[in-house]
Amino acid sequence: MSVRDNIDKLRETVPADVKIVAVSKFHSNDEILEAYNDGQRLFGESRVQELAAKQPALPDDVKWHFVGSLQRNKVKFIAPFINLIHSLDSERLMLEIDKQAAANNRKISCLLQLHIADEETKSGFSPDECRQFLAGGKWRECENIQFSGVMGMATYTDDQDQVRSEFRLIKSLFDEFKSHYFSNDDNFKEISMGMSGDYPIAIEEGATIIRVGTLIFGER
Repeated sequence: MSVRDNIDKLRETVPADVKIVAVSKFHSNDEILEAYNDGQRLFGESRVQELAAKQPALPDDVKWHFVGSLQRNKVKFIAPFINLIHSLDSERLMLEIDKQAAANNRKISCLLQLHIADEETKSGFSPDECRQFLAGGKWRECENIQFSGVMGMATYTDDQDQVRSEFRLIKSLFDEFKSHYFSNDDNFKEISMGMSGDYPIAIEEGATIIRVGTLIFGER
């Protein structure tokens, strides 16, 4: 099936109020344009060098999401155009994003990345680390960052009960942070969770954004 066919098939299974980020890392500009020409505007990349090369070559109304682990020394390369960073996972990274956003006279939207999976290789705040980060209040000083919600990944496992419980935990943490810190902020509304293998469960558990690569572009 073509990229266009894959997107059309995916859209049939996703509620209209859930955003689909087409994860285009390692895929060509031609493949991205095929999705773009079918109306897709949200694309996710996880490598700064690849994203910085693709961005100027593709239409200006593409909304780029950074979905991978982000090194502080590379923030400056995406700060001029990035639409949403899914992977804010430390105070030091937050301060660098704020600095580079200010340098570009922008406000950059970010999600707090939560590490709830049973895998050491995944990045993010543990639930308690994120509670401490928010309680510390340093984030309130970052005038060039818009905190827009949370992101998390479930364990890569065939145990759907475990996947569901992890997505449920992400949703409960979102609710906790929303009520304690962002109750008056309408922009804190996104829950980014679910990928090609588990997005239906993520949607059932409250995802507002799913990150799908393989089901759209095929295997890399």
